Amino acid sequence: MRVLGLDVGEKRIGVAKADSNTRIAVPVKFLNVDGSEWQEIARLARLNSTNFFVLGLPRSNEGNETAQSVYVRNFAKTLGEKIPEARIKFQDESFTSVEAEERLRMRKRSYEKGEIDAEAAAIILQDFLENFTIGDMVQETIPKNGSKATTGTTDTVKVAVNEARDNVTNLTKKEADKVKLNTKKAKSKIKTLMNFVVLPVFILIILGGVGGFFWAKSMLEPVDTKCAETSSCEEVEFVVSEGESKSIIASNLEQANLIKNSLVFKAYVQVFRSDVNFKSGIYLFNKGMSADEIIDGLANGVNDENTFTFTILPGETIFDVKKKLLALNYLEEDIDAALIANYDFDFLNGRPSGATIEGFLYGETHEFFKDATVKDILQKYLEGMNEVITQNDLKAKYEARGLSLFEGVTLASVVQKEASSSEQPTVAQVFLSRLSLGIPLGSDVTVSYALDVVDPDRQTYSDNQAALTIDSCYNTRLHGGLPCGPISNPGLSALLAVAEPTDTSYLYFLTGDDGLMYYSYTESEHNQNIYSHCQRLCNASL
Repeated sequence: MRVLGLDVGEKRIGVAKADSNTRIAVPVKFLNVDGSEWQEIARLARLNSTNFFVLGLPRSNEGNETAQSVYVRNFAKTLGEKIPEARIKFQDESFTSVEAEERLRMRKRSYEKGEIDAEAAAIILQDFLENFTIGDMVQETIPKNGSKATTGTTDTVKVAVNEARDNVTNLTKKEADKVKLNTKKAKSKIKTLMNFVVLPVFILIILGGVGGFFWAKSMLEPVDTKCAETSSCEEVEFVVSEGESKSIIASNLEQANLIKNSLVFKAYVQVFRSDVNFKSGIYLFNKGMSADEIIDGLANGVNDENTFTFTILPGETIFDVKKKLLALNYLEEDIDAALIANYDFDFLNGRPSGATIEGFLYGETHEFFKDATVKDILQKYLEGMNEVITQNDLKAKYEARGLSLFEGVTLASVVQKEASSSEQPTVAQVFLSRLSLGIPLGSDVTVSYALDVVDPDRQTYSDNQAALTIDSCYNTRLHGGLPCGPISNPGLSALLAVAEPTDTSYLYFLTGDDGLMYYSYTESEHNQNIYSHCQRLCNASL
C-alpha cells in the first residue's frame, strides 16, 4: 500500500510518498497553509489510492513534546475530520528541516523553502518505514470519532492480512535489504565519528608541533588586526538561522570573511568550547573580532528586542505587504514612496515608468533590526528575487518563449494566483497558447486585482457582472494580451512554470468545487466542465 508523509508547519506542509513494499520515501511537493491545503491533501490521497498518513511529531533536544507538537496533533485531529477514513501515525522527529536543507545544498542546485519541507517529509516518512510493522499499518491512531482505537475496520484488517500473506515470500529479500540499510547507516555513523572525534584529534596533533601551534593560533586571530587596533572596523550583518549546525555556521563565517579558517574554528569549538550553544538571530560582527569574541557573541545571542521578523508569502500583493508594514507602525507615505522607489537591480529596468515593484518581492521570511527603513526591508526581498532570476537564468528562458523578463514575471504572477504549484506548469501552458493564438487570457484573478487597485472595498463594483466590465489594463477579460504588470509576487514554482511549461495544448482550465483542475481544448468542453464541476467556485465573488 502507499503512504503519504507530512511535515506539518504553520506556513507550509511538506508532502512525501512511498510504497510499503519498496519502503523508499520520495518528496512530492509542498502546500501553503492558506485553507486550500485540506482539499489538496485529499486530492493527493485519492491520486495515490491511500488513506494512510505519517506526520512528523517535533521533539525537543531532551525528547519532550513542544508547542509545535501540540500544533501537529491538532492538525491530525482536523485531518481525521476532513478525511474520516484517514489512518494517521506519528513519527518523532527533530531537526529534519536542517538535514533536508543540507541534502539540497549537497545537490548543488537552487531551491526554495517549500522544497526543504518536502525533503523533510521524505526523511520523516523514511524513518517511519524503516521501523514499522504490519500492525503499525493496520492500527489507527486518529479514528473518525476522535477516541482511541486499537484496530481499524474489518475491511482494513482484510487488506492488511492479504498484504501480509503476499509479503511472506519477500521476507528474505527484505531482511537482506535491512542488512544493507544497517550497513549504510553504520558507514554514515563512522563518517560522523570522523568529523567530530578524529578531526579534532588530528588538529590537536598538528597543534603539538610548534609550527602547527602558531599557525592554528593565527587562524583564530582577527581577520583584520589593523582595524581592531584602531577601532575602525566596519560592522557586518551575520544571520544564524534556526536549527543551523555549528559546522554550517563556521562555513558561513568564513564565507563572510569574519574568520580565517572554518576547519580550525570548528575544531577549536569542538575541543575547547564544546559547552557553548550558538543561538539564532541577526548579529553585527566585524573583521577585528577574534574567534573567541565571535563564539561568545553567538553563545550570548542577540537582544530580541532589537530585531523583528517579516514575511512575504508567494502570491501576496503589495497591498498585502503594505498592510503588514502599517501594522508595524511604518508611515503610509514612507511605504508608498518605497514601493515606487528606484532600486539598483537590472531586472527592474523593464518596468513601465512610475510602476511599483509589484511582482519582484520574492516571498521569504527575513529578520531585521528595529531601525530598518521600509526601503531596507524591501531591498532584502528584491535581493532574493535577483538571486532566483540569476540562478535559474529566467531572462534567457523567458526570451526563448517570446517574453521579456518583465512579461515573464507578469505571467508568472497570474499563474501563481490561478493554481497550486503542481498544476502551474500546465496553467502556464494554457496562457502561453492563448497568447500565441491571440485569445484573451480571460483570467478572473486579473479582474480581482484590477478591483483591488480602484475599488478595494467593492463598493462600486458590488457584483461579478459589473466587475468583469471594469475598464482597467489589468482586466484580461476585457483586454487582450498580458495585464499591464504583475498582479502578485510569484514564488519559484510559478516563475519556473512560465519558463518550463508542460508539453500540452489545452486552451481552457478551471478549478472545480472539489479543488481539482479540469482542462479542455474547446469552449464547449470548458462550458461542460463548468456545469459538471464548478457550480460554486465559478460563481464566487471577485
